[in-house]
Amino acid sequence: MTATATPRSTAAPVPVRTQESIVTSVAGRRSIAVLRLGTGFIFLWAFLDKTFGLGYSTPSERAWINGGTPSQGFMKGDAVIGPFKDLFASMASPATDVLFMLGMLGVGLAVMLGMGVRVAAWAGSIIMLLMWVAEWPLTAGSTNPVMDYHIVYAMALAVVALTLGGDTWGLGKWWGNLPLVQKYGWLR
Repeated sequence: MTATATPRSTAAPVPVRTQESIVTSVAGRRSIAVLRLGTGFIFLWAFLDKTFGLGYSTPSERAWINGGTPSQGFMKGDAVIGPFKDLFASMASPATDVLFMLGMLGVGLAVMLGMGVRVAAWAGSIIMLLMWVAEWPLTAGSTNPVMDYHIVYAMALAVVALTLGGDTWGLGKWWGNLPLVQKYGWLR
């Protein structure tokens, strides 16, 4: 019986692509971190302005702490147009005010800190898509009937979540090493 040698492959091994290696350049990681911080600040600023009436989009007299109704004002106001106007108006309540404000605060803090970015990206994207539907840019007179800032913010959140953007200039690595987060990766 003759022994035959198993031929060796001379090809280089194919590297395994892990989530940590999605964006490998320092400039790329820092760019995504800037995108994360900017997008998170949009949500956090909306919470702060609507809570305290800082005078940018919310005057002091309509501040949440002064009895203002942040979601009700939007859902029952002139900004909501299109086929779902009556639906949004019927849903407006003190509960939607609380949920909207908690959403703005939660998404803003999570994205800014880099912790729970996947959950925040989903929540923030749902908020943005609902606001897109409420403002219904498909009507005549819109500057772009499909792509507006709501969709861009949702896409930015997805990019940050999918590239582990919270690991650079954030607490994402620390968060990702917690046993609960390692067990349930969707918390990343």
